[in-house]
Amino acid sequence: MIEFATLLQQCADETEKALVDILTDQPLPAEISRPERLMAAMRHSSLDGGKRLRPFLLIQSAALFGVDLDRSKTAAAALECIHCYSLVHDDLPAMDDDDLRRGKPTTHKVFDEATAILAGDALLTLAFDLLSREETHPDPSIRIELVRLYARNAGLGGMVGGQMLDLEAEQKALGEKEIILLQSMKTGALLRCACESGAVLGNASSSERMAMLTFGERTGTAFQLADDILDVTSDAQTMGKETGKDADRGKGTLVDLYGLEKSKLLLNEHLEGALDALSMFDAKADYLRQAARFIVERKN
Repeated sequence: MIEFATLLQQCADETEKALVDILTDQPLPAEISRPERLMAAMRHSSLDGGKRLRPFLLIQSAALFGVDLDRSKTAAAALECIHCYSLVHDDLPAMDDDDLRRGKPTTHKVFDEATAILAGDALLTLAFDLLSREETHPDPSIRIELVRLYARNAGLGGMVGGQMLDLEAEQKALGEKEIILLQSMKTGALLRCACESGAVLGNASSSERMAMLTFGERTGTAFQLADDILDVTSDAQTMGKETGKDADRGKGTLVDLYGLEKSKLLLNEHLEGALDALSMFDAKADYLRQAARFIVERKN
């Protein structure tokens, strides 16, 4: 059995290769041209970065149902395009106004705000181009289901809606339910989508798909809670991004609400909930179990 860290890196490398192949200068049929500056901004914002947790969760969730990497990596790359677009837009001065992402200057700092907006737009659009391709899945009904799933998790009822709630949180104090709702949309939605998408690719049963959805929800909550704890306990160099900004902007988090000790107990509860969701699966789900633990124990 491959070590978890090795497999995580392998999935990240495969995702990177897929993105490199996708982000070429050569126009595809029906495209007219790929502007050089736009492509450079897209590459800056999506290549050489991150742990690729969302692609990893999708690839391993699909593997649970017998789908190999060659069949799942296109959907994984599409999900990463959406994630990277969200980071580009979140970092803009009109949003979170960040200068550092994944240990390097944000896209709008390297290029300019207008180019960053267009790079994000292009990455989002590209994701749905990828989902429409036969290499994502030979069955068009599966591809349509993935398009629907990605759109609803990434859009107004998911990640984008969560960012709207996040902006509003700068103007008012949030209670527990409001914080949980915001985080489940802004951060949790794409992590949940990754796990459920793997089940869709593998033609999982309704009960299996529900188990993966629950695993994704619990893992997403744990991810954000761990992030909030690190925002208080870590530093910018370790995190690869600025820390303490939510507190500076008056945004409430569960750590602010509960304190560090209770937040750590809650984090472990969500980890146990994620692991319980996989109880119907055998040892084939061990990498997903390790992924949940990794999310809780990570240092950045």
